[in-house]
Amino acid sequence: MPEELLLPVAADVDIVSVRQKGRELAAKAGFSEGDQTVIAAAISEIARNILMYAKRGEVGLTLANHDDRVGIIIVARDQGPGIVDLQRALQDGYSTSGGLGLGLPGARRLMDEFEIQSRVGQGTSITMKKWRRVG
Repeated sequence: MPEELLLPVAADVDIVSVRQKGRELAAKAGFSEGDQTVIAAAISEIARNILMYAKRGEVGLTLANHDDRVGIIIVARDQGPGIVDLQRALQDGYSTSGGLGLGLPGARRLMDEFEIQSRVGQGTSITMKKWRRVG
């Protein structure tokens, strides 16, 4: 099942495209409609952050097998300003853009695994994984 996509994020239309491709891959991996929606929502939040804060970046989508699980791995990368305070950025309600501050913490709650690395002045990388049991 090795399938990997690397998609650019540089405009609003790219958010829609990345979200749709994520949903398609999730369906291919056998995720339920509900899980497909959850995965698409998390991808949308992360892609929107790329556009808002870094102006451009990319999202990689990969299907994975691990023991008795199949999953989707989403890796979002940018070379934007980075996140000064990661702990605060992952708290509900914290926003530097005037938004609701639900993007990163919301995406983290929706996925099974969530890892973020960021360096001020160098960019941010977020890896999210969603799994489903096989059999």
